Order: sequence, then C-alpha cells, then structure tokens
Amino acid sequence: MALARVSSSSRLSVSSFTTSSMLHSFLRPFSTSSSISAPRFSHPRSFPTDVGLSQDSFASTAREEGDVIEAPRSTSRRPWKPMCLYYTQGKCTMMDDTFHLEKFNHNLMMDLPVNASAADKVKPQKLDYFLVLDLEGKVEILEFPVVMIDAHSMEFVDSFHRFVRPTAMSEQRIREYIDGKYGKFGVDRVWHDTAIPFGEVLQEFEDWIGGHELWKQKQGESLNSAAFITCGNWDLKTKVPEQCKVSKLKLPSYFMEWINLKDIYLNFYNRRATGMMTMMRELQIPTVGSHHLGIDDAKNIARIVQRMLADGAMIQITAKRHSATNDVEFLFKNRIR
Repeated sequence: MALARVSSSSRLSVSSFTTSSMLHSFLRPFSTSSSISAPRFSHPRSFPTDVGLSQDSFASTAREEGDVIEAPRSTSRRPWKPMCLYYTQGKCTMMDDTFHLEKFNHNLMMDLPVNASAADKVKPQKLDYFLVLDLEGKVEILEFPVVMIDAHSMEFVDSFHRFVRPTAMSEQRIREYIDGKYGKFGVDRVWHDTAIPFGEVLQEFEDWIGGHELWKQKQGESLNSAAFITCGNWDLKTKVPEQCKVSKLKLPSYFMEWINLKDIYLNFYNRRATGMMTMMRELQIPTVGSHHLGIDDAKNIARIVQRMLADGAMIQITAKRHSATNDVEFLFKNRIR
C-alpha cells in the first residue's frame, strides 16, 4: 500500500503488526486437542510481574525531556501496559476478550507519540522513512523486529516483528537457548508458539516492505527512500550475512546499506555513546519494556531517533556493502569503531 502522510489516528489502520513487549507473562499451554499445523495460541491471563514503568512516571520524565515524548493518554487512571507479543506477529486470538485487552496494549503508537511542536523542528531529510532494526540472537537470529518511523513528521508508521526459529540447532539446544534468552522475560512460550525459520521471516518481511512501496523484488534493488537504522554495525555488517549463510540464502539487496545511529550520535552531539542505554541516559529518555527483548529495544532506539530529529539531526547512510567484493565502506570520518 502506498504511504500517505495522515494523522496518527488514521494510521492505526495501517499496521496489522503493531509492536511493543509482554513482560513476565504467564501463558496457558496449548489445548491438547489442538493440531500441530494450526495451533490455538494461548495468551496471558494475569498482570505481568514487572511492567517496568507506570504511565505516571513516564509522564513525569517526558515533561523533563521537552517536546518529543508526550505522556500516554489516561496517565492518572491506569499503569503503563506491556504489548501483546502475539498481536505484534498477527496471531492474537483474544481481541474480543475484555480482560486481555485491559492487561495488554495493542497499539505501539502509545509508546511512540510525537508532539506537533517537535515535528516543526525537524530538518529536511534525504530519506522519507527509517526502519529501526534490532536483532536478537548471537548464535542464530532469534528475533527480527522493525519499527518504521516517518523521517519528516517523526511519527510511528508501522512495524514488523517475528520470532525466528534456528535452522542449524537441535531441538534440545533450541530449548536451552530460548530458556536462557527469553525465559527471564517470561516470553519463552510465545517464542515457541510463533517462531518461524529465517527464510520465511524474510519472505514475509519482503511482502511488508513491498506493501509499503519501499522495495521492489528486482535483482540488486535497494530500498526506496528508506534505510535501516541500527545501534551499531553488527546487525547488518555481521549477523544478517552470517544467518543467510547458515540458512543457505543469498544476502538480499535491501541489506546492502544502513545507518549506524552511534555514528550519527557522535557527529551530531560530539560525544561517544557505547550503546542504546547510554544514549537514552544522556538524552534523559526513559526506557520502556525490557532491554534485550528485540521489539522493545527497537522501540527505544526509535524514540532516540525521534529525539535526535527534534534536536535537528540529519540522519543519513553511514555504511555500504559492495556486492562485488562484499567489503563494507564506512562513509563517516568520525565513527564508532
């Protein structure tokens, strides 16, 4: 679908995979009668044990920041709610369940609001859209989250989120890997319920960026007036190419260039930041969700992008991969090495 710059309320219909996080949730097992090919996804039925940040504290910190972040609505009536991770992947079956809707958020825009006066400060950008990507998984990719931000209005546009099932591990190793990675967040069950192989994730992602007219399935085609933003070079310089080799896939053309937000941060503010948490602390942006849960990290990086745009930063490509040699060229003289 073509993207039109419309109001935030009308954009709610654009995203069928709006994202955030579900923290320490308790999940019912599958029904014993459900089939393997078409499982009935179970959902959390209680409050999470660690929601991290109430709306009241969010509002208080946001007021200290200035124009970028607005307090979510109804700050005095209820606490901040974690995101339903089944919903982020288009698999929530409880949208008519009042109890579930009261406990979990289904609207990522609640965590990425923009004040109109902040958007007025944004400088003209060379790109129209930023795709904030933050992969999880050191051995193989376990999570592929993307948050799409309008480069001119700073507004949240859409999101794509998939849990990724490793292809070169035994089932026992996968269980150990997931228990260690996602068990601490209480989302290991949703990972097991929804994870799909990396090749299928890329097919669905290509449908998503194609639907937004950001990419055409042609040999060597790059993104159309959009670019990935990552917090470091690891995601696209190292991990995606490694995963493509493991999954026996050719590296897609849309992964050939990206924006390392650390380099933009260094050149704009004239100070180094070792990572996302350092940037958020220095910019006095409160974190939302759990650090190292990919969709939450992508969301928090997107909030840094919003803030930098409001501060007047020009956000542009920092690295390119040459397909002929596979060498990466870094475009900024001053960069994080």
